[in-house]
Amino acid sequence: QGFKNPIDEAIIEAFQNDTITLPKVLDEVPYDFIRKRLSILVALDGNPTIITKGAFQQVMDVCSQVQVDKDTIRPLTEENRKHLIDLYERYSKEGYRTLGLCWKNSDQPKISRESEKEMVFLGFVTFFDPPKESAITAIADLRSLGVALKIITGDNALVAESLAQQVGMKNAVVVKGSDLRKMSSAALVSKVIQADIFAEVEPNQKEQIILALKKSNNVVGFMGDGINDAAALHAADVGISVDTAVDVAKEAADFVLMDQDLEVLAKGIKEGRRTFANTMKYIFMATSANFGNMFSMAGASLLLPFLPLLPKQILLTNLLTDVPETTIATDNVDEEYIKMPHRIDIGFIKKFMIIFGLLSSVFDYCTFGVLLLVLKADEQQFQTGRFLESVVSAAFIVLVVRTRLPFYKSPPSKALLFSNLFVILAVLILPLTALGSVFGFVVLPFKFYVYMGAIVIVYVITADYMKRWFYRKLASGY
Repeated sequence: QGFKNPIDEAIIEAFQNDTITLPKVLDEVPYDFIRKRLSILVALDGNPTIITKGAFQQVMDVCSQVQVDKDTIRPLTEENRKHLIDLYERYSKEGYRTLGLCWKNSDQPKISRESEKEMVFLGFVTFFDPPKESAITAIADLRSLGVALKIITGDNALVAESLAQQVGMKNAVVVKGSDLRKMSSAALVSKVIQADIFAEVEPNQKEQIILALKKSNNVVGFMGDGINDAAALHAADVGISVDTAVDVAKEAADFVLMDQDLEVLAKGIKEGRRTFANTMKYIFMATSANFGNMFSMAGASLLLPFLPLLPKQILLTNLLTDVPETTIATDNVDEEYIKMPHRIDIGFIKKFMIIFGLLSSVFDYCTFGVLLLVLKADEQQFQTGRFLESVVSAAFIVLVVRTRLPFYKSPPSKALLFSNLFVILAVLILPLTALGSVFGFVVLPFKFYVYMGAIVIVYVITADYMKRWFYRKLASGY
């Protein structure tokens, strides 16, 4: 009955191989997160006896006596109380989760919360659950990824501090649940940023902490496995539980980890950032290319007595420029990018689209000038030249804008590189084939390819310098 938890399971497991005759349970007052105690009424040697376990301080609050040995019970004096508190704090500082245990005889067939008084303090039940070595490594990895870690626990502050030290959180700032109750909403929002450990908190306070962190413009993930974690799991941007958690926690979580290892979180964050990075690459390329083509085609349509590209040529251009972009999901991502969190920023995308879209239009118009003023191109020659320059330059620019680094310092994936090479080779050969004539393309003089090569080279170099200036001056926080 009541709430099952890992502590009860640990007690049962510790004695499962011992031959113990368990007394009959006559009644129970289940554990709750306010009392922080659980009481049962058992028939012990034929006598109804109340046995209570729970958080040390809450157990001490209902005790008036202490059992010194098997046959000796004494009043719980201030001196005895101080001695027990000192023991409790010593165990806690050593990292032991420590429960109190007490009892008393009863003459009633049923018990209630009111029965928990004038009890005899019996002793401590201690548990030690050190963090895994992999957890310590994973926490260091998470910090290196720009993820701030905070401990939110119902355990006492001393145990929480000990745990924090074991996982490398030195000089941690601790806030207790009793302190949180005294804070206004504004004070809580400020405090959650400063604090590293929230100890002795109630379930509803876990949710309040998560909501306060979100109000501070943080993206918050919360990991929990108990019924008291359900509200916080719901409130977090990302709720994470494990497959051994209680059903309520698993249902409240967004993700349930099958492997109980924090290293999974670090790996998941890295993979998520790679996916985000490659998604943003596609958005940058698509928006800037379409924006630039709009200016180029609109201007050419006003200046020319014929269409700059036929509809079927536009469709073929879109198809060929999309081929490399379909492989972006496989692309490598710079380690510098993975180390920091990022968000979708519409203003950033807009600035990128305008600057690099207009830059592409500048070199489109350079191509128009070569075709019209140098080669004196007719309609089919112009359309062929426009098609070639558009696809070839797009294939090269993909390799430039995919990274914040100089393009030669950040190698693309093999799929992206070879798909670009395939497209470039295909469009250069296409005008020489029968299929090219179907699309209205013609063979251009060699001089055009020299000019086009020069335009593309200057475009790539300019775009690479423009990119570095853009990230340094206009998007340094991205």
